[in-house]
Parts: sequence; C-alpha cells; structure tokens
Amino acid sequence: MPIVLPVRVSMAAAGGRVVPRPAHKKHPLPKAESIEVSGVRRAFTHGAAQHLPDADTRLTAERLTERGVVDLRGLERVAPNLTIQSINGTASTNFYLRGIGFNDFTQNNMGPVLAYFDDVPFAYSTMSSGLMFDMADVTVTPGPVGTQHGQSDSGGEIRLRTNDPTDSFHYGASQDIASYARSRSEAYVSGPIADGLSFRLAGQTRHGGGWQTDPLNGDHLGDADEWALRGKLRWQPGSRTTIMLSGHVVQDNSEVVGAVPIHRLIGGAALPTVGWQQSEWSARPEFTRLIGRKDGLKPSEHNWFWGWDLNMRHDFGPVTLTSISAFETEREGEYTDQDATVAAQADTYRTVNANAFTQELRLSNSHPDDRLQWVIGAFYQRTRMNQRFFFDYTDYVPARGYLQATSFGMDQESTSEFGHVSYRLPKHVTIFGGLLHEIDDRSITGLQSEIFGRSVTNFHAESTAAAQFAGQIGVSWQAARNVLLYYKMSKGFKPGGFTANNTQLQAQLAPFRPETVLTYELGLKSDPIPNRLRINAAAFYNDFHNQQILGTVLIPNYGPLSQLTNAPKSESWGFEGTLDIHPFRHLFLTQNLGWQRGNFQDFPTVNRARTNAYYAKTGVWRAINDNFSGVDNGQPKLTLNGQADWRQALSPRYGLEFGPDWSYRGAQALTPGGTGFYRLPPYFLLGAHMTLRPSNEHWQATIYATNILDRHYYTSGGQATTVYMYIPGAPRFIGGRISCGF
Repeated sequence: MPIVLPVRVSMAAAGGRVVPRPAHKKHPLPKAESIEVSGVRRAFTHGAAQHLPDADTRLTAERLTERGVVDLRGLERVAPNLTIQSINGTASTNFYLRGIGFNDFTQNNMGPVLAYFDDVPFAYSTMSSGLMFDMADVTVTPGPVGTQHGQSDSGGEIRLRTNDPTDSFHYGASQDIASYARSRSEAYVSGPIADGLSFRLAGQTRHGGGWQTDPLNGDHLGDADEWALRGKLRWQPGSRTTIMLSGHVVQDNSEVVGAVPIHRLIGGAALPTVGWQQSEWSARPEFTRLIGRKDGLKPSEHNWFWGWDLNMRHDFGPVTLTSISAFETEREGEYTDQDATVAAQADTYRTVNANAFTQELRLSNSHPDDRLQWVIGAFYQRTRMNQRFFFDYTDYVPARGYLQATSFGMDQESTSEFGHVSYRLPKHVTIFGGLLHEIDDRSITGLQSEIFGRSVTNFHAESTAAAQFAGQIGVSWQAARNVLLYYKMSKGFKPGGFTANNTQLQAQLAPFRPETVLTYELGLKSDPIPNRLRINAAAFYNDFHNQQILGTVLIPNYGPLSQLTNAPKSESWGFEGTLDIHPFRHLFLTQNLGWQRGNFQDFPTVNRARTNAYYAKTGVWRAINDNFSGVDNGQPKLTLNGQADWRQALSPRYGLEFGPDWSYRGAQALTPGGTGFYRLPPYFLLGAHMTLRPSNEHWQATIYATNILDRHYYTSGGQATTVYMYIPGAPRFIGGRISCGF
C-alpha cells in the first residue's frame, strides 16, 4: 500500500488554486504498519483544500463506497445542509442546499442547485440519473456560483468527477448483493492504446431491491432494472495538451417507490389500510392503451439517457486555454400512481424528449505560485424540450371523471461571461473577487390540454427574458500554518421560468421572475492537531429577492394546483461544520452538522391547508389567500451525519475496518406554513459496515447494514388530487460487497 508523503502548500490564490509540492521523502514505515498509514490517508484527505476560502464538502470515492452512496440522493447522508428528494419516488430529483431550492414536478426549469459530471452542467436533474459509478470524487459547493466556471446559479452546485483513463493497464470489478434480491455490479478497464493515447471503459447494472407489495393482490413493486456504460478516450500529443472525449448511455426500466396515502382531502371514502412496506396502484386498460404501454403496467421508468463531451486543454506557457463542449439527451417515459389507491384518481404518465448543448471557453494563468491568479471565460447553453402528460381521473367523480393529456414545448438559450481574480498580499492575506453577466431567453410553446371525448384547449405561447449581473468579493487570512479565516459576499442570479403542470387557465403560464440572492459567509478551516483533529465551519446569511418557490393556485370548480411563483422577500441563515477526529491509533471519527433557519418576509399566496379544509367542510372550492410573512421556510433545521471507523492491522498483510454511521434530518414543511400531515416528520437512521482488505488493496470484502433499527420514515410527499401522500424510505437492508482492482 502506498505511503503518503508530507506536502508543502503554496498559497496560489484565495478562491483560486493551491498546489501541493512533495517535500523530502521519508523512510518507508515497516510493512506491518501499512494498513494504519492508509487509515490516516483516508481520514484526512484534501489537505491542500484546507487553504481555500470555501465551505465545500469534498468526498473521496472511498467515502462514497463506505456510506453506500450510489446515486445523487445518497449525497444528503454525507454532506451538511443538503436535501435531495425524489419526485413521487421516481428518478427525477429536486435539490435544496442551505434551504435554497424548489419542488419542480415537471422538471422543465433549471434548479437553484446544479449537478455537474466531469465539468458538464446538467440543466435538468433527471439527465444525471444512473451516472454515479466509477467515481473519483464529489464536491458539494453551497452558495452562489458562476464567476469561475460553468453555469451561474443562486444555490450552489454538486460537482461529480469520474475516473479518467490511465497510462498503465488496470481493470477491476465489484459485486454488491443485499436484501430483497438487490444486485449492483460494476466493472472497468483502463490503459494505453498507443503513445499518448489511452482509454477507459466502465459500466454498471442494477437489479432487484424492491421492498413494497400491493396489499390487494401481493404484487411486488420497486425492483431496479438499469444498466449504464461510460467510455473515455484521452489523447496527449504533448506535455502541454490534453484532449478528452467522453460518452455515456443509460437505460432505466426500474420500478419506482409507491406512495402511502396519509390523509383524504376530497371525498368521504376511507383511505386504504396499508402496511409500512405496502402501496396500492392500478393502471386501467383504457389508460395503458392510450399511452401505448402493456396492460398490468406497474409504476416505473422507461428511460434512455445518452450524451458526449469534449474537453480540450492547452498550456500556452503564460496562459492555459480550456474548452468544454457537451451534448446531453433525455428520453423519458414514467408512470406513477400518485394517489396510491386502486382508484383511478391521479394516475399519471409523462413522456419527456429533451436535449441540451453547452459550450464553455476558459482562459487562466498557468502558474499557480503567482501572486496574481485570474480566470476569464464565457458559457453558452441551449436546451430544447417536449413533454406530454397523461392523467387518468376516471374515478374522480363528479369533479372530473375523464382522461386528460397536456403537452408543451420548451426552448431556452443563455450566454454568460465571467471573470475571477485573486491577489496574495503580504502577511498571508489574499483578496479575491469575481463578476458574471448572463442573458437568458426562454419560452413555452404549443401547450395543449385535451380532455378525451370532450374538449381540446390550446394556449398561446409565453416567453421571458432576463439579463443580470452577479459576483463575489472576499478576503482570506492564513492566520497560522494550519488555520485559515475568510469572509466573502456573493450575489447569485437564476433566470425565471414556467409552471407547466396540468394547465387549465392561460394565467397559469405567466412566467415567474428571476431570483437573486445576496449571501454573506464567514468561515474557518483548521487542523489544530495535524492528522489528529480537523475543524471546518462556516456561517451564512441569505437575503433573497423574488425567491422562486412552489406556491398554490386555485382553479374554480377544479381544485388547488401547485404553481412555481416568487416570494418577493425572504431570508435564511445558519451554519455548517465538519469535525474529523483521530484521537488515537485505531479510531477515526467524522461528524457533519448543518443548521439553518429561514423566514418569508413577504409571500402572498393561496393557503393550501385552509383552502382544502374549507372544501372539506362546505364542498365549495374557495381560495383562502394569506401572506406568509414571518412563516418559516419549512426546510429541515438540523441535519447531522457522520461515521466512526476502527481500523486494525490483523497481520502484516491484512487489515480490518469496521464501525457505525448515522444520519438525522429534522422536520420539513411541504407547503408554506405546513403543519400536521403537511410536514414530513424528522427521522434518524443508523448503519454499519465491516471491511477486510489486504495491504496491496487489490481486493476488499465488506458486509454492511443500512437502517439497522428498521425505522419507518418518509423522504418526500405532496398532494395528489384527492389525497395527501408521502414517499416512504427504504427499510433495513443487509448486504455484502466484494471488489477487486489490478
């Protein structure tokens, strides 16, 4: 196992880069101690990043494997103040970071938090489904971004980096088998093709794992059925030039997680009695024929994703030019039974055909030791989308009682220019700043709502445009060799967009406005006892104008519908921290803590809870308007996650690692001011793992358990026509994983 060398860190730029330089090589430790040395390396990673003024959470591939993070949703278990929720149990997700985010069911808008794979931003989160394999590392960046690279955003970004081709031949595989016949398989091969030319091919498959049944007939629900491939080709014609061509494809026919009805909003029928691991669903033959699927369809995905990107980098000497071109495609077919009953009251099938092209050009100085660090660049994005939603309301009588379809197109185009500079002053002080200008145009076209056998309604197109500046200024001080203090102010900007869910009135297509946020952040990074104690912390305050949020609109004689809107004024504040402790030889502890609060200062909208209550009492739909000034924004106030590892050398050749992991999430309101069933309850989860590995790390074998206490908890929820429903979380899983790499 390799011995880790000490490094000297040259402070290149606050908000810029730090370049570690190997110090003199120490004598190797005895071979019997190699397991323990590896333990130190794994516990205190990203040493150079301790000199960067940010609150990023940096996660190695090893940490992701230890915690069983195999998809985007799992990242909320290893980062503070991060919430990633599935939409109705599907592959589509919504992101919230430091309380910034919104619930976009139709996924036709760019979220306040973006996911990147290998420097390529994914405008629509569903496009990133199925790509978390053969990972190198992940970085979660909170706060406004866009002055140094990529797409601007108001809430932050999640940068995922996959493994690159290698100059020597390597190959490996892993197999994970767990409860409910769940199987996850991965494999890769990497190496040279010719002088300066190398490749990497990696793939994964997932099957089984469904833990829900239908109480009416015992049918099984939730099995995964997915495969994915990724290929990379790297050409280095010289020491100054790197050209990387990557491509990927994902097919996902997995079943989704069914909902649990919590409360009957409309009608007098009693809710079905279901067990914790049960959910009802139905797909009427008339509905499956309409959508072109087979009878007996279960809630499931039928998705294809593919794309490519070309990353070119050339060092001209004083400056380095980087170009990143990418094209991503989404073909989605998704069936959900949103009322989670056998009645056809909210059965939904949607198809999405979308693509996105992005181009980034970036010029930066080539010498990280210079006092002055700078980067300038431009970013372009063009997206096209067509969606069609089918709804089965046949059993929702007398209010509807029909089949319906809504279709629309979306066109979007944006350009931005950005720049960032930093300068290292005497006394270990660095000042930095950045500026961004973005122009965004988008439109929704051809929206049609058809009630089969009754009527067809066509809506005229709507468009919106925005041009805004954003930026950042700050200062950092390397107060001691292992202590960094920083302060920065950032203005974030996110364009407006459209609500396109079950449109009934032209007014529903009125665009919501752009969102801006001014963020103040004060941070500390410290290693007071190197390789023994690390303390990182940051406090923040967000001042929002026109925060984009999911509100409610009431359609006369139809009912309340969700609509993305703006809260004219709101605020949030909080802190987050990471504590790494290596108190003695064998024990390693990591604890993440996130705490945030937020209030709407001015937010007039329909009070969904009071409106539903009025209808239940009178049988009449009447909008009960309210201003949620002073009301909490509803995001979980406290998030905790961490793990403890005991690392023991069993012999000169083998080591054992074992320990628990845990996570806690506070309550989350699903609608402004939500209480009772409008609020997800808090939950605590406990897991554990034990891993045996040789000193050469050619293989490792792990047994693990998640949700050891078999807690009953919910991960998201919302209203589905006649009921309020929750999406339950997974029960206890016990599994084993073996992997090898040569």
